[in-house]
This record gives sequence, C-alpha cells and structure tokens, in this order.
Amino acid sequence: MPEKHAHSDSRPGTEFRPRSREVSRIEAFSDVVFGFSLTLLVVSLEVPRTFTDLLGAMRGFVPFAVCFAVFAQVWWLHHNFFRRYGLDDIVTATLNFVLLFVMLFYTYPLKFVFVGLFNQVTGHNEIRDASGRMIPWMEPQQAPLLMVIYGLGYATVFLIFVLLYCNALSKRQELDLNQLEVFDTYTSIIESGFMSALGVLCAIGAAVLPVNTAGRVGFLFFLIPIGMTVIGTRRGNARRKLEAIAAEQPANP
Repeated sequence: MPEKHAHSDSRPGTEFRPRSREVSRIEAFSDVVFGFSLTLLVVSLEVPRTFTDLLGAMRGFVPFAVCFAVFAQVWWLHHNFFRRYGLDDIVTATLNFVLLFVMLFYTYPLKFVFVGLFNQVTGHNEIRDASGRMIPWMEPQQAPLLMVIYGLGYATVFLIFVLLYCNALSKRQELDLNQLEVFDTYTSIIESGFMSALGVLCAIGAAVLPVNTAGRVGFLFFLIPIGMTVIGTRRGNARRKLEAIAAEQPANP
C-alpha cells in the first residue's frame, strides 16, 4: 500500500508528495532489466586487439550515448512514477512488465537505428558480411519498415506510461491526491501522450509515404523539444493559477 503522509494543513503544497521512499520489488526487478538492456547497448563486448579495432569501437560511442540517453529518459520517468505514487497493484505490475518487455525487445532495433545513421553520416555505411564482402548497412527500400518498427516501439513505451498515470489517477482517493497532484498527473498524461502520438505518426508516415521519402519521417522527433516546451509553458501557467487559488483557501487543522 502507498505510504500516507499526514498534514496539519489541508491546503495542497506546491510539490508532489512522494508516497514511496523504499525501493519496491517491482522497481528492483525493473532496475535489473534496465541494467541488462544497457549491457546489450555497450559499444563492444570484446576488448579491441589492435588500434584499428579501437577506432572502430570508438565510432560506436555517439550512437551508444544517444541510446543511453533514451534509456535514461525512460528510467527517470519510471523512477518518478513509483516515487510519486508508490503503487504495486496488479494493473501497475502488469503494465510495468509490458514496459520492460518492450524495452528489452527494442534494445537491438534502437541500437541498429542509431549506429546505422551515425555510420552513414560519417561515411562508414557499409559492413562486411560473413564472407567478407562489403554490403550496405540497409537497403533503401528497407527504410520505411525500419521507421515503422522504431515508431511503433517508441509509441508503445509512452502509451504504457499514459496507462500507468491513468491508473494512478483512478486511485486518486486511495492515494489522497490533492488538486495540484491531480493536475500534475494530467500533465504527465498529456506529455506521454504527445510522445506516443509522435511515434504513431512516424510509423504511419513511414507506411504511407513513397519509399524514397519514408525514411525522413524520423525528423518528426525533432518536434519533441518544441512540443514539450509548448506543453510545459501552457500547463505551467495553469498550474501557477491553481497554486494561487489553493493559497487563498483557508487552512483546516
């Protein structure tokens, strides 16, 4: 059960009250899976034996950094969710298992996308096959399917967060969420919904656009900072108004 916090003042504070301070078994298991996923993302599993091998491994540093940032973002959202709500009900556990499954399943596709893009930018867009022949890292007609796979995976991850927050919102009375905490929960739903919608839009665009332009739908993800800034500004202004109203409410002992 979530930890309850007693307050002598019924007026909502400006900060989201944490309802869990101890690491639950769900979080502990999740951290193990996140750690295993990051292990699969490492630049190379073997120590380079020559300087040429070292340079080849170093080319994977930038893609690894990007993939690491994506995983860090998901882990931080996951961490904040469980600190805020401290839920361990069957719905939360099930959604969490689905999230971990998707993260594990998409580890290699995520790495493949960013390694391939970086190698293409740096002019290393060919690899050797088992027979030693140089082949392109991806055929042009394969780009749409790759972006469909990536978009659907991205959308699924953030859709799960939308469902997690909706489940928490359905337990607002059990969790004793005040007005600002309910507002912040809705904000989290909007933000995760926006991210999920971008993934869906990417997948749809890649599926319907001509092959020679479908790969460019990845540029849709450059809308993330713009969209999040707009959402943050609008919701931030609304939150400050709600804080002002809450501050005017009389305190009840």
